[in-house]
Amino acid sequence: MLKVFSVKVLRGLALLAGVAGCVSTTASKNVQPIERVEHFGTIHTNGKGMSEQDFLRVAGRIEIVAESFCHEARTRGNCDFLIVMDDRAHQPSNAYQFLSENGRPVLAVTISLLDEVQNDDELAFVIGHEAAHHVAGHLEQQMAMANQGAMLGSFTATILGADPEAIETARDIGAFVGSRQFSKQHELEADQLGALIALEAGFDPEIGVAYFTRIPDPGEEFLGSHPSNADRIETVRSAVYGA
Repeated sequence: MLKVFSVKVLRGLALLAGVAGCVSTTASKNVQPIERVEHFGTIHTNGKGMSEQDFLRVAGRIEIVAESFCHEARTRGNCDFLIVMDDRAHQPSNAYQFLSENGRPVLAVTISLLDEVQNDDELAFVIGHEAAHHVAGHLEQQMAMANQGAMLGSFTATILGADPEAIETARDIGAFVGSRQFSKQHELEADQLGALIALEAGFDPEIGVAYFTRIPDPGEEFLGSHPSNADRIETVRSAVYGA
């Protein structure tokens, strides 16, 4: 049974999950979310975009395949994807995922991104990419590396005799650096697996990845979260021809 929704209650879902970052909430401090946000960037469009019905149709096909991939790849964790449209106005062009309070994977696409994708294949690739992060366990890995970095930063500052404020700062820096350690690798892995998910669902990832030709290239910035667009396009093409 499909569980794909275009929602105006995403804010409520975010409150339950304690989502931070691009989705602003006032969640309970007792909720410790795991979230990954994709910054796809703003592009100039021809005004076509995708409709709500397009979203529901594409997401429904991706969900079936993504859950199948998830069950095959993961021995633990929830594979019951909830795919939603963040239809709040004036949100940046993003796709993101998080785990709800009960561990359910939620994939969200902002309405501004729907205005920018030009066809089913681009939308399918974006959603497949987000699903791939969960299938590959990237959220859990990112959280573990952030925790390790935080502990190392705090320990180093403590043995150097830092005051409590400096120790807290070192902890935060360590967590940030730790969370970024495998970020680019994770993005390429999600591109590869996301392409296979889209392909299995009947879409063309080579057409879908053309979206990257229209957004700003992150380049090779230090501690950047995303690889270059050229690397991502090549990864998708390799996945398709190797399938």
